[in-house]
Amino acid sequence: MRARSVRTGCACSRARHTSKRTASRARWPTWPNTRCLGFTQPESLNRWPLRGVHGDEWNIAPSLVASSGETLRQLALAGVGIACLSDFMTGTDRASGALVQVLTKETADVRQPVNAVYYRNTQLSARITSFLDFLSQRMGG
Repeated sequence: MRARSVRTGCACSRARHTSKRTASRARWPTWPNTRCLGFTQPESLNRWPLRGVHGDEWNIAPSLVASSGETLRQLALAGVGIACLSDFMTGTDRASGALVQVLTKETADVRQPVNAVYYRNTQLSARITSFLDFLSQRMGG
């Protein structure tokens, strides 16, 4: 199943360290003392969707890397630095004020495909079938 894409590319910072005013005035790449949190692999996840003279992507040199988006989210929540994560990962944190989006004016709207991979040649359990039906309905696939 290949579903509709999800929005990605939200650079987030811990709310306690970044006021909404500071976030709206932030300019890339001159934002002072910015520590970027990135992924170990694939390298494409370290190209943030930030518009500028370089185009619609900015290749970051992460100060700290992790293999998990959840780890990067927790590091951003702890105030270690900023991370570029999908909206579905940060939506609740941004709604509660725990994280704030920074560089909003520079952020390009990017959508990534969502894929569900499974064996078609075997009998699917009711749980997997139900989950795939849910994804298909919810994401328009």
